[in-house]
Amino acid sequence: MELLGIFATVLIGFLLLETLTGRIKFNSIGWQDNLLDILSLLQATVIIRPVVAFGSALLVGWLFPQGQNSLAQTPLWLQFVGFLILDDMVQYWWHRAAHTFPLLWPLHRVHHAAPYLGVRVWLRNGLFYVLLMPNLWLSGLLIYLGFGKVYGAYYLLKVVVTAAAHSEVRWDSWLYRYRWLHPLAWLVERTISTPATHFAHHALHDDDGIGHYKGNFSNLLFIWDVLFGTARITRQYPPAFGLEEDRQHGTERWYVQWLYPVFRSQRGRAATSIADSASLEA
Repeated sequence: MELLGIFATVLIGFLLLETLTGRIKFNSIGWQDNLLDILSLLQATVIIRPVVAFGSALLVGWLFPQGQNSLAQTPLWLQFVGFLILDDMVQYWWHRAAHTFPLLWPLHRVHHAAPYLGVRVWLRNGLFYVLLMPNLWLSGLLIYLGFGKVYGAYYLLKVVVTAAAHSEVRWDSWLYRYRWLHPLAWLVERTISTPATHFAHHALHDDDGIGHYKGNFSNLLFIWDVLFGTARITRQYPPAFGLEEDRQHGTERWYVQWLYPVFRSQRGRAATSIADSASLEA
């Protein structure tokens, strides 16, 4: 319940900020996108969290029955590093894989199909993309081993940073506005995900010097993109968001986007065009 309270507070806080600053207009968003945003919120709180929490505990308890709280005496800083690596870095690679392999792309495309950005896109993803996220199950493992107390602080940090990176509040813009803040901007944008770096990942176009759906995959730490060569930092925001294939062929049906592969696209290869174009060169 404590984690749910953190999540609700962060989500509502950013929604209020976006609404009060006029950054989001609910009446201009189609019903399918509104429905997908709501379903994604429900799946994150009602479906995924209970399934992963109980599922990972049962699985690890069966495989390693003597392991519960066996590492609880690990130094707190090392526990925190454990989450940074087994949760945040692993999520980077899962996200990168979804943009690299056509088999995974349809599970994730709903996150990019929204022709807008904002905190409501933060959790928007296909059900099976989230359910299969290896970092969620690995976090369950760490909690089972005794890292539960640290997870609360880690979770708070991650939800704030990732929600803020999707938010139309664009909190980082003030760092770029004043020259005397540029050294701080340089450090921040290479450490954590910011709206400028993450918005680039959601850009409608990838050939304008701003958009970068072939990179900027990080969630909490942007360090992963810097270390693994997928970072693009421009301090600019894309003028448009969404998928070019949806502009050309029409919006994919909501249940295909959310429940693929239970329901499959009728577009054939068009449905994996972004994944093909985003395949990373060796």
